[in-house]
Amino acid sequence: MWHAILRFLNRILTLDRRWIFSFMAICILVPLLLDQSLPFTTDPAVEAIYEAIEDLDAGDNVIVSCDYDPGSKPELQPFTEALFQHLFRKDINVVISCLWPAAPPLVGQAITLALEQEGIRDMGLEQGIDYVNLGYKDGRQLVMLSMGENIHSTFPVTYDGTPIGQVPLMRQLKKLGDFDLFINVSGGSPGTKEWVETAQGRFGLTMAASCTAVMAPDNIPYYESGQLIGLAGGMKGSADYETLVGIEGGAATKGMAAQSFGHLLIILFIFLGNVAYFGTRKRGGK
Repeated sequence: MWHAILRFLNRILTLDRRWIFSFMAICILVPLLLDQSLPFTTDPAVEAIYEAIEDLDAGDNVIVSCDYDPGSKPELQPFTEALFQHLFRKDINVVISCLWPAAPPLVGQAITLALEQEGIRDMGLEQGIDYVNLGYKDGRQLVMLSMGENIHSTFPVTYDGTPIGQVPLMRQLKKLGDFDLFINVSGGSPGTKEWVETAQGRFGLTMAASCTAVMAPDNIPYYESGQLIGLAGGMKGSADYETLVGIEGGAATKGMAAQSFGHLLIILFIFLGNVAYFGTRKRGGK
């Protein structure tokens, strides 16, 4: 009996890494292919974002700074898509800016998807009247400061080339302080940290944020201090927000199932590896 156990433990220690990669691929692909999701509890910090938007009235103004690129798309794009759907359903005016050059096309995809949703499609929302994508501006914190003073001079034309003075939505919106809520979707720097330190207190912004999981620990103190009224961290935060908005089978929600099974597999291999290591070492010492 012991010899059989010892052989099994030795096989664990010498397991070809290709088997590990194969098991991981199965754990990730199967939940995605079967469209599986796992139940979970939404985070109060994400609920705070949802409630802040729910408290807005039709015709209120929200500015969203989408500061990420395709590398962060799996974590942040689902939040952006859910956010635009939430704002559009509430008939809230939306202005979008970007501090990352690869962000505007992702914003365009999220807007297009939101406008195609049932309940929004028939609202007749128009670009320039109900929403506007200002596009990308280089300059990091200098852009933040400039937007706090005068958005029109910071973005003289929109992403589609329309002079900002000809955009009806922007006629009464001159600076960051004119908006009822500011939301940052951040994949790194410049992002939430810079917005909080440079603009939030200086211009009195009511601010919420969504960020990648690796950035969340750095931004939690801003939420706890009240500088952020809400915070969605990583794919879990996006999945929470999808759930709150009522999006069934969203990309982040499905991704959480694959991520969870992958993490369970890693834990299993760590456990088996330790059992195999200490089991064979004890036997070898006898």
